[in-house]
Amino acid sequence: MSLRKSKYLAVVFCLGALSVFSVGSWGQAVPAEHADEARVDRLLKQMTLEEKMDLIRGGLEDPSVYQGQAGYLPGVPRLHVPSLRMADGPPGLLTRVPGQAETATMGVAATFSTKDAEANGVVIGREARSLGIDVVLQPFVNIDRDITFARAYNTFGEDPFLTGVMGAAEIRGAQGQGVMAQTKHYVGYDSNSYNVFIDQQTLHEVYAAPFAEAIKAGTSSVMCSYNRINGPFACGNSDTLKTILKDEMGFKGFVTSDWGGVHSVLFLNEGLDMEMPGAAEADSPFKAFINNYFVTAPPEPPSNKPVDMDELTGILGGPIPEEPQGAGMDMGAFPRDNDKTTMREALKNGTVTEATITAAARRVLYEIDRFGYLDGKQKHGVTPQAIEENAAVIRKTAEDAAVLLKNEHALPLKNDDLQSLALIGPGALQIAAIGTFGERSPGLTDRQIGPLDALKKGAPSANISFAVDDDMTGVPVPASAFSHDGTPGLLRTESSARETVDAQLDFTHSNGKSLPADGTVTWKGTLTVPSEGEYWLYLQALGARGRLLIDGKRIGQTGAAKGTVHGDIQYATQDNGFPTVDGLDNVRRAVRLTAGPHSITVMASGDTSKAPEQIRLNWMTPEQRESNHKAAIDAAKKAHTAVVFVWTRGKPDFALPGEQDRLVDEVAAVNPNTIVVMNVSQPVAMPWLGKVKGVVQMWWTGDEGGWATADVLLGKVNPAGRLPFTWAKQLTDYAANDPAHPERSAKGVDGKTTYSEGVDVGYRWFDKEKIEPLFPFGFGLSYTTFEYSDLKVAKASDHGLDVSVRVKNTGSVAGDEVPQVYLDAPAKQLQGVQFAPKTLAAFDRVTLAAGESKDVKMHVSPRALEYWSVAEKKWVRSDARRVRVGSSSRDLKLTAEK
Repeated sequence: MSLRKSKYLAVVFCLGALSVFSVGSWGQAVPAEHADEARVDRLLKQMTLEEKMDLIRGGLEDPSVYQGQAGYLPGVPRLHVPSLRMADGPPGLLTRVPGQAETATMGVAATFSTKDAEANGVVIGREARSLGIDVVLQPFVNIDRDITFARAYNTFGEDPFLTGVMGAAEIRGAQGQGVMAQTKHYVGYDSNSYNVFIDQQTLHEVYAAPFAEAIKAGTSSVMCSYNRINGPFACGNSDTLKTILKDEMGFKGFVTSDWGGVHSVLFLNEGLDMEMPGAAEADSPFKAFINNYFVTAPPEPPSNKPVDMDELTGILGGPIPEEPQGAGMDMGAFPRDNDKTTMREALKNGTVTEATITAAARRVLYEIDRFGYLDGKQKHGVTPQAIEENAAVIRKTAEDAAVLLKNEHALPLKNDDLQSLALIGPGALQIAAIGTFGERSPGLTDRQIGPLDALKKGAPSANISFAVDDDMTGVPVPASAFSHDGTPGLLRTESSARETVDAQLDFTHSNGKSLPADGTVTWKGTLTVPSEGEYWLYLQALGARGRLLIDGKRIGQTGAAKGTVHGDIQYATQDNGFPTVDGLDNVRRAVRLTAGPHSITVMASGDTSKAPEQIRLNWMTPEQRESNHKAAIDAAKKAHTAVVFVWTRGKPDFALPGEQDRLVDEVAAVNPNTIVVMNVSQPVAMPWLGKVKGVVQMWWTGDEGGWATADVLLGKVNPAGRLPFTWAKQLTDYAANDPAHPERSAKGVDGKTTYSEGVDVGYRWFDKEKIEPLFPFGFGLSYTTFEYSDLKVAKASDHGLDVSVRVKNTGSVAGDEVPQVYLDAPAKQLQGVQFAPKTLAAFDRVTLAAGESKDVKMHVSPRALEYWSVAEKKWVRSDARRVRVGSSSRDLKLTAEK
């Protein structure tokens, strides 16, 4: 480890420790373990029924102070019970004010460092305080069981133990800032299926297990999921909510529905405590899409605004040319069951009682008191973010997350490489900061220095060339292509009915022509293309929402829409993953056009940011795309070393989007020293793996990822991240995608998805079936080497195990190693009980100087030595287990019997 690095780590962890273990940056103490229950009961006795209802149902915040957050709880002003603001993640916060982009959740998992996870929680809590938020809707502790699940990228990987401890660490960090964490999504939300069946042993040991860790960490609340679980919906499931969560796990906080996850007033009787989002603005796309049950007033008339599925889908970013049609979440499959019950009727006929409402409100009030919010220890004012302190954590996390997958003496870059180095791909010029937009911080684009510039600053004497290949910004459509009524230019019509003509559609800060805020403008005319082909049209905007129509057909629109509880303003990272190089949102669509004229309409209207409107129509013609590709291959051919940056946003499944495989193949064919940098959050096929010299997985890095990537390539940081999932050779190797078991797939059989692999999820399945992965769970190389010895296992005072192993850095440079402890299945199999061949039970991350040795001590908890007995309905201690220790699930160097 370099001196710069060691000082850097010391500063980061000093900052984290100050805020976590004493008080937060705004003087917020760590929340109390228990609330003042007598005080809670006194307040409840003073409340009317409606006031109690305002503690268990979402409402509308005053528009003058609303921050575009996901949810708002009105509270009880008369009794000084404050309102609560809830904001989406992970990671980070999504509100009207741009928040810093943290490393993706899967990247945090790849650090295999609870210190990094806790530091990220601190950043999340600090951001929440800065942005006036009380409840952060994270961590996301579902299991990466099925990599085709549209939201699997947002998990901590495939292992319940890793997920649980990393999620718990984030909770401690966030709640240490005086902010509530809401752990989601409970439970079985690990598939695109909304009808899931899981046996009780697997449910307890795999899918509910991370929530148990969250409860031990003191999480304020839990969000129930959209899916059915063993029949009933998760938000109305007495078995999972009452029996498992509240009774068995002892959860004292409140259960909030996922937004639109309520399908009956009677869910309140089954363990649900709060409905979100509750009320919706009349012009919100959600108004006609989501029912609102916890309402005691007479029902409102039905919304006459039709559901616009394109608008709803666009919230999470629409399709782009490199991705297959239909990529992304299918909003049409979302459960919209409605049993037509109303709270008003239920209270009259006694199917819901005021006592049940009081019990639910009590759980919410309990947490409000525990966090000190009854005593004014919350903050709704928006104040400057701790940019530099947060950035240090984000950069360190991106560095610690880097997984070196292959290295044939290619990395770190040497002097010969740097004297003739070609960087190829849009991810070299810009940062793949967030991957896919959705429930997360959008990032600060002015901080996003790409790897190209970071490398130039880190190695100022280097000779570095760049070729974009896939140009995601494009060029303005030329004036010669536009006309209206037989004359040049597009006809612009403003809301005042004023008409003018514009030669091009290019109004940005970059060219000094941005438009006034809050305007509504339409451009109409004719787009004439020179030849038939697939044209990529880029509608680019900021401070405005935009829509593009060709020949009367809607081609694309920006994702932000008022009332969608996703920030409400247009973000530069919303619709493409990469913004334009000058920081605009980028709606990119592929359109096949015949030669000649086509009608075109572009509409722009101000978002609620009050910022000047920027709007531009760029394109890439077929000829321009092919020319850029040839330039990339030529740059690689001329260079000593080529580094190709590849990316995904999650689709297609198990493949890089677009022509990136072709790009790597062709670069490797002309340059024997080819290195690949991957900005992906799930495994993908790597048909070119044998043709390249090095591969480093950088995940979606967050705002500071350009610096982190450059430091890893230059060897200023020694990569030590580990894979939090199994990287298969083919998609069908995964249990959820095995064609021999269609019941496990998202489609399921007869509409039911059954997790019939049981506890054998992830690497456990590969072990059981003896499938050789491309890269195993827990895998990661280093610029140095390590040796393991002297394994010791002893019974611990808590009836778990204490494991000690000596690890030595046998190489010539400092680096981190991640020893991992696995338990074999008991030798004696029990009837009706399933054991995985081996399971992760402990790990640590240790820094070692060249030649240094350390005894690494790890603790195996008693729960890791138990199984859930379906027959006895309790946890039962298993027989003796063999303990294995090594550097991945398939490289276990030492064993001991215990």
